[in-house]
Amino acid sequence: MRRAAVLGSPIEHSLSPVLHRAAYQELGLDDWSYDRFEIDEAALPQFVEGLGPEWAGLSLTMPLKRAVIPLLDGISDTAASVEAVNTVVLTGDGRRVGDNTDIPGLISALRERGVEKVESAAVLGAGATASSALAALSRICSGEVTAYVRSSARAAEMRQWGERLGVAVRTADWSDAARALTAPLVIATTPAGATDELAAAVPATPGTLFDVLYDPWPTALAAAWTQRGGNLLGGLDLLVHQAVLQVEQMTGRTPGPLAAMRAAGEAALRGRHM
Repeated sequence: MRRAAVLGSPIEHSLSPVLHRAAYQELGLDDWSYDRFEIDEAALPQFVEGLGPEWAGLSLTMPLKRAVIPLLDGISDTAASVEAVNTVVLTGDGRRVGDNTDIPGLISALRERGVEKVESAAVLGAGATASSALAALSRICSGEVTAYVRSSARAAEMRQWGERLGVAVRTADWSDAARALTAPLVIATTPAGATDELAAAVPATPGTLFDVLYDPWPTALAAAWTQRGGNLLGGLDLLVHQAVLQVEQMTGRTPGPLAAMRAAGEAALRGRHM
């Protein structure tokens, strides 16, 4: 039996078990299991040290993406670029190696929807997901990225991330966030409800919106975007694409078409609201 799991706190909302188990079923990995564990920063070291040879890997959500780094034998350049690890692979020689699949997952999800390069972009919010968004944009955006934030401290953080990642970042106050919606690509990284006030400001011919929320879905902004005919991606798109990369790293096998994983995620979300 081979084992993998997602760790975090809170963790009961995580769709990772649904997605990974769907991939295992598709790949015929009947001897693999994938679980979830409520683990906070204080409990993380003991959990990681206790992993036996049956363990193949871990998925990490908040608040563990930075806390895990000192416990690892190495991390990828991608993870180092944003100081965040969401994937740990346990190698055959006992090493623990960290990676970040959120960044390539964002890029892959956009590519699936026909977005490979943009001349400019806007980011709504300034948390950990926003830094991953900047890292993704460093690879696909040829021009300026405008980050709309609520405080001068957050603005300074986003500019610092831009300098570190090689992205030209301009910051603007959240009160002007409606202007973001005219960008060819808008990435919304804010908590539920934060962008509802922007729904009425969606332009007549919107570009692409990537709203990283998946529950509740659609957000008011996402619904308005669709009504205007814009290209829309949601949090489930990101979850599926980053999970595929995790499955590849942990199992050494590549899942086929993403339909099975996406359908499993959609069914799980519907079940929450029945």
